[in-house]
Amino acid sequence: MTEQPTDRPQTPAATWRELRRGNERFVAGQPLHPRQDIDRRTSLAHAQRPIVAIFGCSDSRLAAEIIFDVGLGDAFVVRNAGQVVSASALGSLEYAVGMLHVPVILVLAHDACGAVRAAIDSQAADAAPLPPHIAGLVEKIVPAVRKVAGGADDAPVDPSHLDAGFVGREHLRNTVTELVDSSEMISDAIAAGTLAIVGANYRLFEGRVETDIVLGRI
Repeated sequence: MTEQPTDRPQTPAATWRELRRGNERFVAGQPLHPRQDIDRRTSLAHAQRPIVAIFGCSDSRLAAEIIFDVGLGDAFVVRNAGQVVSASALGSLEYAVGMLHVPVILVLAHDACGAVRAAIDSQAADAAPLPPHIAGLVEKIVPAVRKVAGGADDAPVDPSHLDAGFVGREHLRNTVTELVDSSEMISDAIAAGTLAIVGANYRLFEGRVETDIVLGRI
């Protein structure tokens, strides 16, 4: 029987287990491609109940539904370069929590992130000015650059001496914290036990998603 939109894990812990199993299938090269048939498509025509909201980087290699081997209607996906919190991203995630009742928000970063690299390079002594919209985006990643670099906030950074992986993980944690601090709806749902936020990093070569930070009970 084709799964209906209401057939889904109900708790943050059960949801995260299902997502991890899907990623394990993807890593092993044995995806099931579930819930992608005609019946599933038609069953979703008038309603959706995704199991997860994924806030990830726009990088073309970070295709969330493929990485977690899920189907139509399973993932409510919000993406921008560097998974930077913005008003539109926050509003979309609040919609997923308040209206669609997702039990998990997954903040998904990845290694070799171009936005993280741009933020690092922007702090070099000889850095060329970035186009204004790109500059506004990477500005949200600069605090992670500064924390990893240490020293004075206005001191130039030598990009060759900075580990982009460390910066990316610091930015991931900052993003998770900002989501909770910026949204009463999200923080209340975590306190009530109906929502968890997982910050994770995707390894491009292995295809594996590695948990970094969790807020809530999974």
